[in-house]
Amino acid sequence: MKATLDHVGIAVADLGKALAFYRDALGLEIGAPEEVPSQRVRVHFVPAGEAALELLEPTSPESPIAKFIEKRGPGVHHLTLRVDDIAAALARLKANGVRLIDESPRPGAEGALIAFVHPASTHGVLVELKQRAEG
Repeated sequence: MKATLDHVGIAVADLGKALAFYRDALGLEIGAPEEVPSQRVRVHFVPAGEAALELLEPTSPESPIAKFIEKRGPGVHHLTLRVDDIAAALARLKANGVRLIDESPRPGAEGALIAFVHPASTHGVLVELKQRAEG
């Protein structure tokens, strides 16, 4: 299993302020917003070299991102590693005793398949695996 850094997810409480920093102060391009209804979140990808930043804006107080912000404040939420075969990657992790949040892939932003690995197995970091959409 070869993994490549895809993006770093950043939970934002105030999208306007986040955009003012990443777009206006740093001059980075901000991707069009995309709704991920299953997670009750709006995402904005910010390309930054080979990887990207993902600004995560909750669309509901019940969103996992809203709960994260309420508990910990805005900031780094997760890092995402891109894999070619997410099912094989999950099987390998499980066989090695890694604790998974998602035992099977589910739909994510950009039409990708995603799955999360529990921070208890990753030294405190929420890790997302991502398999790009076909085509």
